[in-house]
Amino acid sequence: MKNADSLMNEVTPLVFHLSQNYPNPFSEQTIIKYCVAYRTRVQITILNSAGDVIDTLVDEEKNPGTYEIDFCVSVGASGKVRNLAGGKYCYRMEAEDYLSEKEMELVQ
Repeated sequence: MKNADSLMNEVTPLVFHLSQNYPNPFSEQTIIKYCVAYRTRVQITILNSAGDVIDTLVDEEKNPGTYEIDFCVSVGASGKVRNLAGGKYCYRMEAEDYLSEKEMELVQ
């Protein structure tokens, strides 16, 4: 019997969806999964507790499908080295009219 994650990877999504990161809380890196219902520009950003964008993980046109991306504490998507403090962060997915935001916690 297949679990929900394996089924999610086999079907074309009918709706946009942003999943809770795993693991959460996390210490060095975490995985963020998301679904795109139709071809459109998708943006996924990481925000600090003040609401400032600290990284943009995705900012491009995506085909329908299920995707996952790693968020690494020490190196940004651009390759720039950074030092993030422990605490609560948010990540946000925007795609046309779809907007979803989730919390995640960095522990050190």
